[in-house]
Amino acid sequence: MKEKNEMLFFQLISMFHGGAMQHMGKIKNPVSDKIEKDLEQARMSIDVLSLLKEKTKNNLSEQEIKFLDTVLQELQLNYVDEIAKPPQAEIKN
Repeated sequence: MKEKNEMLFFQLISMFHGGAMQHMGKIKNPVSDKIEKDLEQARMSIDVLSLLKEKTKNNLSEQEIKFLDTVLQELQLNYVDEIAKPPQAEIKN
């Protein structure tokens, strides 16, 4: 049961990671097959992971803590990189 729960935890974190990366325009939206940006949604995913970290404090294995910390750090650095970019001008035909 512990191994299954750990696997499910990793999957949950990975889902939020993928969603945040997609919303930052780092990976394509699999439905539209396009790069789309929604930094507000990316921030929401990062905030949910931060909340999970806070609420699961002292209840995670070292491996789970390391994984969550690594994912959060990567997302936060990418988010800062994205908000620092100037807005792209709309292309008009």
